[in-house]
Amino acid sequence: MDLNTTAALIASGVALGLLVWTLAKIGRALIKVAEALAAAAAVVLALWLAIKVILWALRQTLMHWRTSLTVATVLAWWQWWGWVSLALTVGVFTGLLAGWRLVNLRSFDAWAGRYLRAWWLRWTVYSPKLPDWLHACGLGIKQDSTPVVLALTPLGRALGRSRRPVPAQLPRVLGVRSDASWDLVRVRVIPGQKPEDFDDAARALAAARGVARCQVRELSPNVVSIDFQRRNLLADPVSCPDLATLAGIPGQAVDLRRVWAGRTEYGQDWHIPLAGGHTLTAGETGAGKGSVMWCPLVCIAPAIRDGLVRVSGIDPKGMELAYGRKIFHRYAVTGADALTVLDELIEAMAARKAEFAGRVRTVPVTHFSYTPWCERSTAD
Repeated sequence: MDLNTTAALIASGVALGLLVWTLAKIGRALIKVAEALAAAAAVVLALWLAIKVILWALRQTLMHWRTSLTVATVLAWWQWWGWVSLALTVGVFTGLLAGWRLVNLRSFDAWAGRYLRAWWLRWTVYSPKLPDWLHACGLGIKQDSTPVVLALTPLGRALGRSRRPVPAQLPRVLGVRSDASWDLVRVRVIPGQKPEDFDDAARALAAARGVARCQVRELSPNVVSIDFQRRNLLADPVSCPDLATLAGIPGQAVDLRRVWAGRTEYGQDWHIPLAGGHTLTAGETGAGKGSVMWCPLVCIAPAIRDGLVRVSGIDPKGMELAYGRKIFHRYAVTGADALTVLDELIEAMAARKAEFAGRVRTVPVTHFSYTPWCERSTAD
C-alpha cells in the first residue's frame, strides 16, 4: 500500500467520522424537536379534553340544574358536616315526606309528589329506556351502510368494503312531567321526522311502556309530548256540584262562557262555553253522553232560577230530558212540537237581530235572557 492509498483511506475515515458526527448532531436536534412537539401536542390535547369536559359539564348543569344542584348540595354537606349528619337529615326529610303523604295525599302530590315522581321516572325509566323504545318502534333515523366497490381491471375481480356503521339518530328527551294519572315526556324531533310519525307509533310505545294508553301532542314544530297514562281517572263517576250549594249563588255570577262540565282524563276541570258556541257530543250507548248535558245545566241552575237563562229542549225519545221537564222554557217530544220550538227560537233570534243590528254585538244576559237549547238524538 503506497502513500497515496493510505492518505485516501485516512481522508475517507475522517470524512465518514465527520458525517456520522453531523448525523448524530442532527438526530439529537430532531429528537429534541420531536420531544418538544410531542409535549406541545400532549398539552394541546389535554387542554382540548379539559375544555370539552368543562363545556359538557356546564351544558349538563344548565340542562339538569335541579339534579346538579341536589348533587352539589349533598357533596358540600358531606364535605363540611360529615356523612352522619347527612344520613340523619335525609332520614328525617324522608320521614316528613312519608308522613305528609299519609296525612294528605292530594296536597302532597300537588306540591311535592309529582316533582319527585317526575325526577325519578326521568332518570330511571325514560332517559335510559325511551331511546331504545323509540328505536324499536322505528322512530330513529339511520344512514344506510352502502358498500364501496373497488374494481381490479387486470384480474376482473371486485373487492367490497362496507362503510363504518353510523349510530342511529334518536329523539332526545327534554323533560318529564308527572301528574296523578299521566307521564308527559317532552321529546325533540330529529330532522327528517314529523309529529305524525309518533302518532302512528303510539300503540307500540304504550305496549313498550306497559300502559293501556299513549297519546302524542304537538307542542311546537320540532317538539312533541309523548303522554303515557298510568291509571284512568275517569273510571269512577265525577260528582256534580251540589244544588244546595248552588242555591246561595246569584244568577249573575254564572259565567256562561266557562261552565263546569266535569273533569278531563288529566284530572283537570273541564269547562265548556254555552254562550257563543255549539257542543256536539257523540259516543256509544252507556258512554255518558247525558252527563255532558246535565252537568252544565246543573251548574247554571242559579241563572235558570233567576230567569237569566231560558233553556229549550227537544227530546224525540221522550225519556232523556223528561227528568228535568220543569227547567225547560220550551219542551218538545213529537216532530211537530220540535218544529214549533225551532220556529219560536228562530223568530226570537230574528227579533233580537233586528233590534241590535248595527248597534252592539254582545248583549248582557241581565237585560235579555240567554236561550240555549238541548236536543237528544234518537240514534242511541
